Amino acid sequence: MNGFLRIGMMALLVLTSGSLSMGAEGDSEKNRIKPYAENPHYWQYKGKPVLLLGGSVEDNLFQIPDLVPHLELLASVGGNYVRNTMSSRDPGNVQPFAKVEGKYDLERLNPEYWRRFETFLAETAKRDIIVQIEVWATFDYYRELWAGGPFNPRNNVNYTVEASRLPVEVNSHPVRAQNDFFRSVPGAKDLKVVRKHQERFVSEILAHSLRYDHVLYCMDNETAVGPEWGAYWATFIRQSAAKQGKQVEVTEMWDPWDIRHPKHQATIDHPETYTFIDVSQNNHQKGQAHYDNPQWLRARIKDHPRPINSIKIYGADGGRFGNSRDGIERFWRNIFGGLAAVRFHRPDSGIGLSEKAQRMIRSARTVTDAFDLFACEPRNDLLSDRQPNEAYCLANASGECVVYFPAEGQVAVKPIKQAGGWQARWFNIDAGAWSAARTVAGQTVALQTPGKGQWAAVVKPQ
Repeated sequence: MNGFLRIGMMALLVLTSGSLSMGAEGDSEKNRIKPYAENPHYWQYKGKPVLLLGGSVEDNLFQIPDLVPHLELLASVGGNYVRNTMSSRDPGNVQPFAKVEGKYDLERLNPEYWRRFETFLAETAKRDIIVQIEVWATFDYYRELWAGGPFNPRNNVNYTVEASRLPVEVNSHPVRAQNDFFRSVPGAKDLKVVRKHQERFVSEILAHSLRYDHVLYCMDNETAVGPEWGAYWATFIRQSAAKQGKQVEVTEMWDPWDIRHPKHQATIDHPETYTFIDVSQNNHQKGQAHYDNPQWLRARIKDHPRPINSIKIYGADGGRFGNSRDGIERFWRNIFGGLAAVRFHRPDSGIGLSEKAQRMIRSARTVTDAFDLFACEPRNDLLSDRQPNEAYCLANASGECVVYFPAEGQVAVKPIKQAGGWQARWFNIDAGAWSAARTVAGQTVALQTPGKGQWAAVVKPQ
């Protein structure tokens, strides 16, 4: 049995034991964020299904000075999802450990770092905003950030270069995975001297986060290391939760832009270890390919359906990964592709929580509240006369169909369940306004966008 499977089986045994010891389901288990019982492609929170929509100004959100106004703004437009890297990379940030005579002591916590984290958890919980933590902020462990970081053996009093076997300089890009910090676990280089301090850091995260029910856990940001690393920490987190009679949801984020790349299989094909999937890197794709990849993934996990999240939607005018229009289309295609959680990436690579992002979140909440989203699945096969990237359909067994048009277009939709007539209503996504409903007879409903821009058509049986 290889190391990855051994770790996964160990996690499964521990979690099963923990679940049995809980007895009757407690309030935390009822209320926590977890896959929706009736459609596990989506999330439920506080016992109700929920679509997660977000955008934010920064990734390590717990370190920003104006946190509360930012969360208030997100909630005011219908947002309920943020990313939080456990990172200390920006001016004004603090590190998790205290310094002693100019060097970090990994045995001593920095109270300010953890105060900020606790405040962040409490304030997001107040507003029912789901937090996706990234435990290891990959880029913080390379180049100049590693050079000044607390885990660098040159910068702490806890281990030397010789004892830790860690480098003091790593000048390559993280995609080359040349820092053995990420090989400290069994099955890799098993650096026990380093790992005990890594475990202390993760344990302190959990000392705060496990008291809340609105937290998801992602092991890394765009990792390129071996599967042993993420599997170890996913198991560590789930075991730690189980010891407290809790269950939590975990995933990994891989670097390859093609989600069919073999590295992604470590998450996709191991539901015993990873309980949801993050496909943020697919947001480097455009058009029809951007939509088709998650549909391939949904088919791949049909025997073990899980929520699919997209916490980093790229695309901003002047950015490297497409313009704002690309980012907005990716946001909507993700929703109509059946994803459970979508968030605009920070400004510079995405549109953050800009006015455009606010408008899109508000419009997405309005559209998805107008039908039974959580009974739906992507059904482009119900569309006829469709061109690539022209229109995208969600439908449910009751006969409801909702069609998204990235631009002007014309298709026909044939609902799953036939009815005596149909009510069709258009929503102008860019303007945030409904048109008057109209009645349509026949087995199919012809849809032609009323004007330029993005539109959604909601079709319901009369």
